[in-house]
Amino acid sequence: MTDRTPDLDALDRRTYLQATGAAALGVSGLAGCVGRATGTLATAVTDQPADIGDFESLVVTVEGIWLGPEGAESGADGNETDDENATDGQNATDGDTSSTDGNETDDGSDEEDDDDDGEPAGREYLEFDEPQEADLVQLQNGETKLIDERELSVGTYRFLQLNISNVEGTLEGGDDAEVDRPGNAPLTFNAEFDIQENTRTVFTADFAPVRRGNGRYLLRPVPSGIEVDYEETGGDDSDESGNETE
Repeated sequence: MTDRTPDLDALDRRTYLQATGAAALGVSGLAGCVGRATGTLATAVTDQPADIGDFESLVVTVEGIWLGPEGAESGADGNETDDENATDGQNATDGDTSSTDGNETDDGSDEEDDDDDGEPAGREYLEFDEPQEADLVQLQNGETKLIDERELSVGTYRFLQLNISNVEGTLEGGDDAEVDRPGNAPLTFNAEFDIQENTRTVFTADFAPVRRGNGRYLLRPVPSGIEVDYEETGGDDSDESGNETE
């Protein structure tokens, strides 16, 4: 009669191999998540002249940014204009304030094609820990202010938008200034940029106030002034607490 008594040593070996195999898969999956490549995005703001000379101070409050990965729609192309023709284009409105109704900019472009949440599909919103204020009067002649710095997964982004919640302007002489945003939409900067591993991407958003024909002002992006710089970090991301770049 054949002895069918289980070989305990063989069973122990099989149990051990099964357990170590499962553990190896678990560690491999965890490593795939933990080891995902990242880089740093530093967002800064600056101001080109336009009609900033009319102001004693022009403080904007930024609550966060939207990022557009490849395939996303900004939905706000209408708020871009070149600084060379922005003032003429706004003066030509001759008192038209239709840009503040959320549907059109002064040039008649449709403002946003939003989804049910009021945001174009595909955008990613990154809210700041604390709102950041920047006085555009102080950000001329190449001066910039760092408003956010964070780690992101590597990839290509098509645009960056600033979520500006408040604008307070004081004219030379002390009078308050009425400063609008195009359709009260985010300021859109359609400049493609990459997040690269061990690299600090500095995206500088340039915008300025332009005088309108009705005595009000409009805050507009300056596409020709957008700058994207890449700095090697060597895996050591520093200067995450600073407020100003050089």
